[in-house]
Amino acid sequence: MTLSDLPAVNRALKKAFYSVKAPIIDLVAVQTRDPFLVLVGTILSARTKDACTAAACGRLFQKVSAPDDLRRIPPDELERTIYPVGFFRDKARHLKQLPDVLDQRFGGVLPDTVEALCELPGVGRKTANLVVALGFDKPAICVDVHVHRITNRLGLVRTKTPYDTEMALRGCLPVRYWKTWNSYLVAFGQTRCGPRNPHCAGCPLAAYCPARQA
Repeated sequence: MTLSDLPAVNRALKKAFYSVKAPIIDLVAVQTRDPFLVLVGTILSARTKDACTAAACGRLFQKVSAPDDLRRIPPDELERTIYPVGFFRDKARHLKQLPDVLDQRFGGVLPDTVEALCELPGVGRKTANLVVALGFDKPAICVDVHVHRITNRLGLVRTKTPYDTEMALRGCLPVRYWKTWNSYLVAFGQTRCGPRNPHCAGCPLAAYCPARQA
């Protein structure tokens, strides 16, 4: 694909997105409209299937709605609540540290920039970008394995790492697409354009994809 194909590709991705179940963090954002809960859900979602993340969020959000709630919940209870998300012990530790770090560095207020969010425990650029886009409704490009894989397959970027992909997309992708492209491409990657044996037959992006399989 070329940059001139972006409007058509975006329309096809948007249509595909609304035809399938939305990724879990999109649902958290819509249902809660709370950047803090979007952050917590995104931390839980790393290396974890959406169904498992959704169940863990459901249990945790019954007990936790603000940073102080994380301070009060005992570590073993927190681990049990989020189990079996991937790396649940590490994630529980990061969540327990979160209220103190917020107080010490940001006066107890969740920051709304990628750079500041990356100072929080357990938060990298992927998580930070997603919180900015879905939690604060500000332009940000969250690049996970789906975004990295599909944008390279389409030939929009030619990069080796998700970080390189983020930087490349920041340079070529119009800002109006930034907030939604992670959601669109995650849904597309989960349902059609997987890492192995992508479903190229009937793909709405086939005309733009040099990597399509006959």
